[in-house]
Amino acid sequence: MEQRTIRIAWEKFVAHGRLSTGVPAAVLASWARSKSFGVGAGVAAAPLAGEPELFRRRTTSSDLLGAARPALERSARLLADAGSMMILTDASGFIVETGGDPRVVDAGRSNHLEPGGRWEENAIGTNAIGTALADGRPTLIRGSEHFCEDVQRWTCAAVPVRHPIGGDLLGVVDISGPAGTFSAQDFALAAAIGQEIEASLGSAARQEHEALLKRFLSKRSIWLSEEILVIDRRGVLVHATDPATNKLDAANPNTLAQDIRQMIAGASQDAWQENCRRRFPNARLEIVSNADTAVGCLIVMHRSRRAAPAPAAGKPSQESNVDFDQIIGDSVAMRDARSRARKLAMNALPILVEGETGVGKELFARAIKGAGPGADGPFVPLNCGGMPRDLIASELFGYVKGAFTGADEGGRAGKIERADGGVLCLDEIGEMPLDLQSYLLRVLEDGIVYRVGDHVGRRVNVRIISMTNRDLTAEIEAGRFRRDLYYRIAAARILVPPLRERGDDVIALAQRFAAAAALRLRQPAPSFSPELLARLQAHDWPGNVRELRNVIDAMVALAESERLDLADWPAEFPRDTRLRGQAAAAMKPTQPPRPSESLQSAERAAILAQVAACNGNLTQAAKRLGIARSTLYLRLTQYRRDESSTD
Repeated sequence: MEQRTIRIAWEKFVAHGRLSTGVPAAVLASWARSKSFGVGAGVAAAPLAGEPELFRRRTTSSDLLGAARPALERSARLLADAGSMMILTDASGFIVETGGDPRVVDAGRSNHLEPGGRWEENAIGTNAIGTALADGRPTLIRGSEHFCEDVQRWTCAAVPVRHPIGGDLLGVVDISGPAGTFSAQDFALAAAIGQEIEASLGSAARQEHEALLKRFLSKRSIWLSEEILVIDRRGVLVHATDPATNKLDAANPNTLAQDIRQMIAGASQDAWQENCRRRFPNARLEIVSNADTAVGCLIVMHRSRRAAPAPAAGKPSQESNVDFDQIIGDSVAMRDARSRARKLAMNALPILVEGETGVGKELFARAIKGAGPGADGPFVPLNCGGMPRDLIASELFGYVKGAFTGADEGGRAGKIERADGGVLCLDEIGEMPLDLQSYLLRVLEDGIVYRVGDHVGRRVNVRIISMTNRDLTAEIEAGRFRRDLYYRIAAARILVPPLRERGDDVIALAQRFAAAAALRLRQPAPSFSPELLARLQAHDWPGNVRELRNVIDAMVALAESERLDLADWPAEFPRDTRLRGQAAAAMKPTQPPRPSESLQSAERAAILAQVAACNGNLTQAAKRLGIARSTLYLRLTQYRRDESSTD
């Protein structure tokens, strides 16, 4: 009765353009679109492309076809007795493959329901494939609901397939069969196959992202101060160092992602290089391959190679200041360092910021600048150990025309001149060549800078903030650093504590980094299991905050769920080395453990690490671990019993 009602409504619409009741709203809307496209109700078959175009479309949809191949192979068996066929199209409704009951597949050819057929609405009117694409949702079109009369002998259920990362529409899975024999269960089958394809695509993408992030992590120690973008072969931004996203597209954060998608998606590897050169003229693109297949690339924007932005109205360019409140950490060591830095920032004293690699020395330097008398001036960093010796002099002091082969025609101001009225931040000051130290000392004492090749000095007013991870007093004794320069740059000193001495700051930083990484990936911020929190606190963090950020970024990017656990710890970072105290001993098995023993060992290490971190306070340790105090007491009793039995 329902199909008869719809057939009568269809006849009235085709003859007179009248829309009737009793027809689904989505079908009525599709009929109206079909009529506006000029599709005739008497069209018997969809347009059919030739073999060259079919080959091109299959090549373009190779990822979709690969993910759908298992379902297509099963369809011949599963749909043989159901009188149905499975159809896979690309995002335009172009059929790239079919499978299922051979009799139904053969019958579909009369309407070009076969590879090469184009089933968008503007070609063949209302149909499940084209209407699902138009509406962007699962669609069931039964018999007379089709716009073209000869196609009304079919009933079809179509489900759009989207890439799980980014949500891009890739195509449609459709189950079609004769109108009289079609089962409602085929709609559920189409949805299940669509989910299977999306899951397969997601798994493949995660593997490729893992390969990209492994390459990023392997290079990070070389490009510590560089701005880096990690991009997959679909043009999706997998990861970006904070300066890269903050500086390139501060006004419109979506612009960068759109540009990258246009650079990479659908382009050849050679085109990647050319497109990158156009968008980022001074950057380097490194293609990452896995099993001889390019899975994406790293775009590295070397600071030393980028020209400085042109100053406006005669003033040097400025970067946003950092407020001391933005420096995370409530540990005693961090509060003391922050308080000392805040006080010293109020005058123009040269400051030496000391600390291990990755503790956040530049963050302190920027906060000092932002709170000091030169807050409105420029902040000009120079990595004294990050460039060849011959370049340091020209970078620091500048040069005049003809000073050396390859010099700019008009000469160039050095870092000291660019920092006039602001702060010159000298990173890795301990690595400055000894013969250049005397020239820097003269500038600091006289306030006059001489460009390379020039005899006329330029007066500058610059505050110096130096940074080092070396013991400069030891460097002085070894004859590698001038004592008089040390006293000139270290009128005051600030020691930034290593992460292993900052207690609960590790957790606060990890949560902040996880939230930031999730925001970049447009996904919910993850939570942490108690065991992982204990692992994070037990780790010695030789790379300090920078290492912690890299670990968290990798875990968030590769996570299978919204809860991070020990299983998410990246393989690139050892799980059982550099752990402190009793936990370290617990994590060193005398022989390769069985899987169950490994889990017990990890639990034991996590518990002992947390107890050690809480100085034996079991109540506090149990709270951090998320277990009852009685449970913690039983575990510790068992550990002592185990130790006694092995003595």
